[in-house]
Amino acid sequence: MQIKADLIRQLRDETGAPVMRVKEILLKYRGDRRKAAALLKKEGFAKLNKREARSTSQGKIFAYVHHNARVASLVELLCETDFVARNELFEALGKDLALQVASMGENRLLLQAFIKDPEKKIADLLKEVMLKTGENIRLGKIIKLELGQS
Repeated sequence: MQIKADLIRQLRDETGAPVMRVKEILLKYRGDRRKAAALLKKEGFAKLNKREARSTSQGKIFAYVHHNARVASLVELLCETDFVARNELFEALGKDLALQVASMGENRLLLQAFIKDPEKKIADLLKEVMLKTGENIRLGKIIKLELGQS
């Protein structure tokens, strides 16, 4: 069976799995994208548990200030290396988290539905970036400021 390169690329981007593993799973499931993605994600999440103990001494602080300048947030996002801290996926995650905190608050952040895609939880976003970068990523300090609130 011939597997198209576009399908392999899409699943690799979605799951962070190595190209050869993606191709192998697609062949096993005869090109069924849904079944292949489910298995690759399951395998990836099993690897995440091993990463959670690794040190996160690098990262960045992300800020969001609402257009009316009455609400702002700061989010410390930590990772293992400065290489990942400069990665566009990490950057996008940090900006999205700062926006989420300004909009929804800090309470139980990881369990909140993501404001840009309510089908996903914030914890899912974190896991997706961890899978794609291959590093442990965690939240550090989170601050939300509202004008007149103390």
